[in-house]
Amino acid sequence: MERIFKKIHRYFYGKWQIAVLDLERGRWINEPHIKNIPYFKAQNANGRHILIQPLKKIECFYLLVDDIDWALILRHHINSKGQWKPGRMVVETSPGNYQVWIHSADALSIEEKLYWLKKLCSDPGAHPNNRWGRCPGFRNRKRMYRNSNNQYPLSKLVWIDWKYLAKIPKPFSTLPRGEVCQNSHISRLNYINDDPSATDFSYALALFRRGFTDEQIEQRIIMERPDFKNHQGEQRKQHYLKRTIQRAKKIIFNGKEAK
Repeated sequence: MERIFKKIHRYFYGKWQIAVLDLERGRWINEPHIKNIPYFKAQNANGRHILIQPLKKIECFYLLVDDIDWALILRHHINSKGQWKPGRMVVETSPGNYQVWIHSADALSIEEKLYWLKKLCSDPGAHPNNRWGRCPGFRNRKRMYRNSNNQYPLSKLVWIDWKYLAKIPKPFSTLPRGEVCQNSHISRLNYINDDPSATDFSYALALFRRGFTDEQIEQRIIMERPDFKNHQGEQRKQHYLKRTIQRAKKIIFNGKEAK
């Protein structure tokens, strides 16, 4: 279970939360610390559901496709070579039923999420606003899934990709035929260095080469960097980000980049 928590932590860049859902009492939110795993197991054993979601400040980069079968997995989330498409976290919530999180390279509005959820054949009743997914490693306590031995199915982590991001086309634009996402998109994890500032700088260079704007690069670094403990305070953080982005921009657009 600790390994699953660590993988989810990386997938959501450390910015996620976990909740206990009691169908009569409602939902209460907790910090997803490993030390709390025994508490979540106990709540799950007592008939409650354990759910996860990214924090509000990065929620716009994640899309949750709910209640789909393996045929839809093959159609939309695995490419023609039999490989998983980028940015996916796939959870089997009960035998033959799946939830798929998609980590988008660009922020998505609620309207854009609704458009793509319909295209991806997600449960039409699962609205993307403040959407929670089932946490792998705990049992699905819906009564309909209880078997003859009075047991409930374990939600399983099938696949998780925290290295790459999905490029989701904007609705009503010219869409790549047969493809929802492309493999060429990157994340900060591709440029990890011993020095976090060097990592940010290398990442900014790579994003400028791919046509990202200053604002988009700032947003990506904020979302994907685990912490800014060396630049505490909003003013210091903003000054650091602006300086880093301008340095990278000068190298790219002044033609001084090393060949």
